[in-house]
Amino acid sequence: MSKVSNKTKIATALIGALALAGSNLVIADPLSDVQKADSKIHADAATSQKKVDKYFDQAQDMLFEYGSVADERESLKSYNDYVAGLVADQEATMKSIQGDINGVDALRQGVVPLMFKMVDALEQFVALDLPFNKETRVARVENLKTILNSAEITLAEKYRLILDAYSIEREYGTTLAVKTGQLQLDGKDVLVDFFNFGRVSLYAMSLDQKSAWMYNGDTKGWDQLEDSNLRELTKGIRIARKQGAPDLFSLPIPAAEAAQ
Repeated sequence: MSKVSNKTKIATALIGALALAGSNLVIADPLSDVQKADSKIHADAATSQKKVDKYFDQAQDMLFEYGSVADERESLKSYNDYVAGLVADQEATMKSIQGDINGVDALRQGVVPLMFKMVDALEQFVALDLPFNKETRVARVENLKTILNSAEITLAEKYRLILDAYSIEREYGTTLAVKTGQLQLDGKDVLVDFFNFGRVSLYAMSLDQKSAWMYNGDTKGWDQLEDSNLRELTKGIRIARKQGAPDLFSLPIPAAEAAQ
């Protein structure tokens, strides 16, 4: 009776052990699945985090690039505004220049007749003035008359030459000048020093300083000066040649014409 019981106990124990072992196998499978799922979740989470980090970095780069583009846009806008101002100013200048160009023809029509009148007036003035530097002054007027009809010289250059001639004639009236030349007296040529006191009077003195004459605008001839004037005339000639210090000298002058 006791033997049976012991065998029964052993069998029961074996069956229990086998059952426990089978139970452990059944429990072990779901746990392994949970562990695998957890690992997959962590792996997926890491992958997702990497994607998030990547997208964040891309977003930061795009934000920085946007800021750079916005700054460049403002810079370009300022530059474009500046260029637009320059273009507007240039257009205004071009309009002004075009207006000047359009007025050139009208200016030319007024200036050309004026220049001819100026040369004619200068020619008459030289003919009526005291006959000093006569050949040079007449040649200057003739040259002006020639260039007025020349197509090779610009209008501006013609006008400048005319003004230069007027300037030279103006200076004649404020200077003392001496020039050696020949004076025709009684059909004879006498070598003399011509001395012009501005445009006030014109004198001639023989090179031996023994005779002197004063030009008479009324008779277009030469009146002989008294010997008392020779010393003063000599002084004036020396001063004009810068051979003597500036000083006062006394000479007769033609009488002023009465007012008409």
